[in-house]
Amino acid sequence: MEFRYNRVLLKLSGEALLGNQAYGIDPERVQQYAKEVHNIANAGVEVAIVIGGGNIYRGINAEKTGIDRVSGDYMGMLGTIINGVALQNALEKEGSYTRLMSALSINTVCEDYIRRRAIRHLEKGRIVIFVAGTGNPYFTTDTAASLRAVEMEVDIILKGTRVDGIYSSDPEKDETATKYEVITYNEIFDKELKVMDLTAFAMSKENKIPIRVFDMNKVGNLQKIVEGENVGTLVTS
Repeated sequence: MEFRYNRVLLKLSGEALLGNQAYGIDPERVQQYAKEVHNIANAGVEVAIVIGGGNIYRGINAEKTGIDRVSGDYMGMLGTIINGVALQNALEKEGSYTRLMSALSINTVCEDYIRRRAIRHLEKGRIVIFVAGTGNPYFTTDTAASLRAVEMEVDIILKGTRVDGIYSSDPEKDETATKYEVITYNEIFDKELKVMDLTAFAMSKENKIPIRVFDMNKVGNLQKIVEGENVGTLVTS
C-alpha cells in the first residue's frame, strides 16, 4: 500500500492519556492509541512519537505550588517518561517493536537520545517514543516535537488532540467557533491561535514541515491521514 506520508511524528499530550479520569493514565485510552499506531506502523509507515506529561505534572504551573520553574520543568520531564513507558508497554502488547529514547539519561529505563540511532530504529520499522522533552527547562513538549521532527526528517507532524482540528476560538466554549480546513503559519501567528506554542510553530515553519491537527480519539483517523484523507486541519506555509 502507498501512503501520502512515509515517516511521521505523532505528538500526544499527557492530558490525552487521561481518558475520562481527572488524573493519571487511563489504560483503555492508552491501548486504543497503541492499536491505532500499531496499525499504521505494521503497514509500513515509520512512526516517531513525542509524548507530554501534563496528566502527571505540568512544569509551567509549578510556581503556583511554590516550586521554582526549572525544578518544575524537570518534574514534568519525568512525567513524560512515565507516560512513555506506559505507551511502550501498550504498543508491545499489540505486537509492535519499540524503542524509548530519553533526552535525560536514565539508562535502566530508556536509551539515551542519539539522532543517528533514532533514525536507524525508524528505518528498521521500530516505533520510537521520545520522552523528557528537549532535556532542557523552559521548553515545552510541543517544541520538542518540532525539534525531533526536524531531526528525524519526517514528512509531517500529526498533533493528536480531543478536538477535530483548529478553530477560530475554543469550540468547547464558543458555539460560533469556525473550523479551519487549511491555515498558514502566518495566520496562526496573526490570529494568536493557541494550538502549539509559538516556538514550535516557528521551528516547523522555518523547516517547512506541515502540521495536521486532528481528533486522536476518533478511531481510524490516524489511518485515514497517512492514506491521504483530509482529516482535521492542515497547517502549512
